[in-house]
Amino acid sequence: MTTTSILNAASSADRGPPAWTRWLDLGDRALAVVLLAPAAILLALIIVYPVLRLGYTSFFSLSLTSGLPAEFVGLENYSLMLEDPVFWETTWNTVLITLITVPGALLVGLALALLANLPFGVQWPVRLSLLIPWALPLSFAGLIFAWFFHSEYGVVNDVLIRLGFEGIIWFNSPNWAFAAICLTIVWKTSSFMALIILAGLQTIPRSLYEAADVDGAGRVRQFFEITLPLLKPSIVVALIFRTITALQTFDIPYMMTGGGPGTSTSTLAMYIHQNTVSFLDLGYGSALAVVMFALSMCVTAVYLRAIRTKE
Repeated sequence: MTTTSILNAASSADRGPPAWTRWLDLGDRALAVVLLAPAAILLALIIVYPVLRLGYTSFFSLSLTSGLPAEFVGLENYSLMLEDPVFWETTWNTVLITLITVPGALLVGLALALLANLPFGVQWPVRLSLLIPWALPLSFAGLIFAWFFHSEYGVVNDVLIRLGFEGIIWFNSPNWAFAAICLTIVWKTSSFMALIILAGLQTIPRSLYEAADVDGAGRVRQFFEITLPLLKPSIVVALIFRTITALQTFDIPYMMTGGGPGTSTSTLAMYIHQNTVSFLDLGYGSALAVVMFALSMCVTAVYLRAIRTKE
């Protein structure tokens, strides 16, 4: 090796690695930004932009059936909403479905999760049964239970008649139709709650229950002092997801009653669908969707604040 080549090698060593590899030597914060940037861009494209576009459209009078160009009307769509009795009825129906089905699904899901967590010899049939309602499409579940509650050849009325009761015309009465919808939603969504809670149960160490047995604590005391406190994170996560989907309820009431009788079982999501898809009133439909999005965000904020307060 010549003296010149030795000097060139030494100078290259002094300069360090090539410039194109220096980005690999990023700090932890910069590396995190680089790795998260693709996901952030994707979320911006599929979530942030549609939400912003939705809010922008809600300030316009945009009806595809009128043949007129979009016209900026400011808050007119929101003021019309306040005077719309169907909006208030569908919003109340949505809130009532949420208040009934979310606690109901939680209680049923908790019972199912505790059952699936018992030390059976063969646990997979019990756990497989939890997946069936969850995997069933919402619209299909609505069709199945529409047949179950049918006044002439439904399973529910057949059972009632065999027990000596009179059959009920479920979908002609607002109260009975609403009750049928809530029962269907609880059946469909309780398995989702059970799966999340069951995952939380699997993380609780068995040693805690063994120590409680040594101390003489019974099953009920173990449940309230060990199981429930350690299940709170899983329960809160399940409640967040279930509440948001309850506020967006559409498929099951749409397939079971179509919102009837009248609009007594219509939800806010069904009213949005009616305005945007059936009436092609994109401006007013967008304003309704903004309200539903705001409700979902408020509920999520309440849950997250509750978690932070307890921590």
